[in-house]
Amino acid sequence: MKFSKAVVKHRVLILIVTLLLMIPSVLGMAGTRINYDMLDYLPEDMDTVKGQKELLKEFGKGAFSFIVVENMEDKEVAELVKKIEKVDHVETVLWYSSFADISVPKELLPDELYDQFNTDDATMVAVFFDSATSEDVTMDAIREIRSVTGKQCFVSGMSALVTDLKDLCEKEEPVYVGLAVLLACVAMMLFLDSYLVPFIFLASIGMMILINLGSNYFFGEISYITKALSAVLQLAVTMDYSIFLWHSYNEQKENCSDYKEAMEVAIHETFTSVIGSSITTVAGFIALCFMTFTLGKDLGIVMAKGVLLGVLGCVTVLPALILIFDKPLQKTKHRPLIKDMTKFSKKIIHVFPVFIIVFVLLIPPAFYGYKKTNSEVYYDMGECLPKDMKYVIANSKLSEEFDIASTHMILLDSSVPSDDVRSMIREMEDVKGVKYVLGLESVLGSKVPVEILPDHIREVLESDKWELLLVNSEYRVASNEVNKQVDSLNKIMKKYDKGGMLIGEAPCMKDMIETTDRDFKVVNAVSILAIFVIIALVEKSFSIPFILISVIELAIFINLGLPHYFGQSLPFIAPICISTIQLGATVDYAILMTTRYKTERIRGGSKKQSVVTALSTSIPSIIVSGMGLFAATFGVAVYSDIDIISSMCMLMARGAVVSMLCVIFILPALFMLCDKLICATTKQMTGILKKVKVRNEEA
Repeated sequence: MKFSKAVVKHRVLILIVTLLLMIPSVLGMAGTRINYDMLDYLPEDMDTVKGQKELLKEFGKGAFSFIVVENMEDKEVAELVKKIEKVDHVETVLWYSSFADISVPKELLPDELYDQFNTDDATMVAVFFDSATSEDVTMDAIREIRSVTGKQCFVSGMSALVTDLKDLCEKEEPVYVGLAVLLACVAMMLFLDSYLVPFIFLASIGMMILINLGSNYFFGEISYITKALSAVLQLAVTMDYSIFLWHSYNEQKENCSDYKEAMEVAIHETFTSVIGSSITTVAGFIALCFMTFTLGKDLGIVMAKGVLLGVLGCVTVLPALILIFDKPLQKTKHRPLIKDMTKFSKKIIHVFPVFIIVFVLLIPPAFYGYKKTNSEVYYDMGECLPKDMKYVIANSKLSEEFDIASTHMILLDSSVPSDDVRSMIREMEDVKGVKYVLGLESVLGSKVPVEILPDHIREVLESDKWELLLVNSEYRVASNEVNKQVDSLNKIMKKYDKGGMLIGEAPCMKDMIETTDRDFKVVNAVSILAIFVIIALVEKSFSIPFILISVIELAIFINLGLPHYFGQSLPFIAPICISTIQLGATVDYAILMTTRYKTERIRGGSKKQSVVTALSTSIPSIIVSGMGLFAATFGVAVYSDIDIISSMCMLMARGAVVSMLCVIFILPALFMLCDKLICATTKQMTGILKKVKVRNEEA
């Protein structure tokens, strides 16, 4: 109570300090770099990651793009190449003209070289940058190339993707927050008992969101997914805590001498209940940190921090605001939309066997759909962008005009003899789906020795340590065909150079697929185990964690199974994150009802009456909480043109509703069915069965 008294006493000081913290928070938020490249989150010890660093170190080449130029004469393209070469951070531009002015008779060059760079109405230019794929300077260079090349040119490659993604995110993100705030506000105005209190909640939560986003400055950078979702998620998840405090404060006002004393008691009670509730949510986010694909750690830490700040704001900033605005809050009260739920609860309990049957019947199709959805995810980040984006159009042009869907790069030891390199190239070009392999040997053909090339030409594709080769593939990134192709190319390459490295978007995506497949299993296991232990400790029961987790896991299976039945493909990160977020955020609904059920049984209530009371008193809080999470995420899901953001928000919105329905209809039925088991395996409840036995014997 000392903490509660201090908060009430120093409420004005708390608000002043919080408002002052907004200044460094806004500066910190502005100074936090946003990373738009998913491949940056691969483990550092992978060959693909090492190879990218080696390419930058030895060749000064980082990002790579193909530019498709339509309806231009060769002379115009040559002029265009000169313009591109002048763009800052463009390291090398490769086109037919790059090799046409060398001191080798043109008739000695392979015939297919010209054909690889030209079709009847288009030509292809390869561009290397001296900076990494998602560096700010690389994205600036992409924008400048687009401006100097005009509408006849289309820039592909990962750097073009992250550039378009960044521009779209920066345009949409303010709308995300606006929609989340607006719809959450509407939901709270409908389901709570005051028209003003939603704005007080949003002010308190908004301050904590700003502090959370500002403190990300100390991480250096965060993912664009984390930035886009963290504010919406923090608002949705921590809204419950504000509702708990408000309800407790109104109850205590009837029992205490004045509103300050009522708030002191409310803070104390809320802090105790919110700590238990928030631990499961934090555990769900911390489970993401066990991913080797470090995007999970990025999102997990930021969101766990956001939940803890939400708890802190709920017992400090929110009480201060409520006390200051107490009079207008009381004047704007209205009758809540949700009335007494006792009759409704009795009807549900009366037919509880029906919901047991529903529970059993839903498990097989839900689990089947869940498994299928996990196997049908996509990894190509280009698929998350709208079809009219410049990157998507450029990739379509590259595929249509040149039959190239992806490009790999090979770093081969420069000491490998030229004859061996030619043999390797021939073997690789026989691999299914490989269009051609471009290297010094393939450019010159067998008649011309590499040594006669001028140094400035050799430096493009060779360093003291490595030779660089480009492999163009007909197969798109992250497809099963390209993954098999990568395996075949790796096998051939290792035969000629065991230390060689195959790098590029497709090999990195293959690593990502294998990494995240392991991560999904680990994160699921860690989140379930952690939350099981927390529930077992909080409820002091062995059986209750099984019952609660089974209900929420069914809700997760239904939520993640529906995309399979709807014929939808999800971005790969969505099922991993949503399974843990939904479990951590919505298991609170089940804990709330369970705690009341236990209390009623311990007080001596019958099984049926205890379940009815627990259900009727919990439904309003569960609906307000579930609809708050739904409202905060549904608007973003409908609005966003970035599929990865839209999909995750839709899953969270739907997950909130499905969890809410499962807890309201199925959990009470399981309490009725498993009452004896719960009483026998829960501390403080074991005496209930003994009392029943004695009464039966006496009767």
